[in-house]
Amino acid sequence: MLKDGEKGVVLQRDGRTYAITPHLPCGLVTPEMLRKIAEVAEKFGGTLKCTGAQRIAIVGLLEGNVEAAWAMLGGERPGHMTGTVVRSVKVCPGLDWCRRARQDAVGVGMELDRRYHGRKLPGKMKMGVSGCGNDCSEVGVKDIGLIGGAGGWRIMVGGMCGTCPRLSRELTDKEITTEAALEVVEKVVCFFEKEAREGERLGEIISRVGMPRLRQAAGVA
Repeated sequence: MLKDGEKGVVLQRDGRTYAITPHLPCGLVTPEMLRKIAEVAEKFGGTLKCTGAQRIAIVGLLEGNVEAAWAMLGGERPGHMTGTVVRSVKVCPGLDWCRRARQDAVGVGMELDRRYHGRKLPGKMKMGVSGCGNDCSEVGVKDIGLIGGAGGWRIMVGGMCGTCPRLSRELTDKEITTEAALEVVEKVVCFFEKEAREGERLGEIISRVGMPRLRQAAGVA
């Protein structure tokens, strides 16, 4: 029996079938990939589920079909559904497709995905990027998030859902450029990597060591 994460699978409730999710950076998917996903589901009797992390899960695969399913998907790498890694980066439509957007949520989200998706950490980490204050990417419950404004980005940290949900807090006291925001994110990830206990989330670290310490580490104190 495969373990969660092995060959990109998650064992389902029935104890005998698996789900896989090809990585769709920031929820963007080509018609070609959609066709491949549909063909896999049809061939192996899977069900398709659009997830809250902007992925498409193929659910209900038997263990013997997992490798063949990945092969049909053309060698796509898995989206990280489990484990102490950086999970998918959630983004809103941004400047490309939303009239309310103030910053390029899709472009910045794709860069964060390129840099961090799947990065191994002491605990799991979720990121989000919203192009305006409406926060359609739910940065308020992400470990690290960016919210676009007229003058740049606000950096939010420490949010999470789960059994003990908490809202993120503003790390910076002013909007900053995209370049500066990416530098701050890198410093926050490194802080998390250094300071987190096994399985700990960023918000829990903030409660333990204090926001001033994180601001100092991120260079925004």
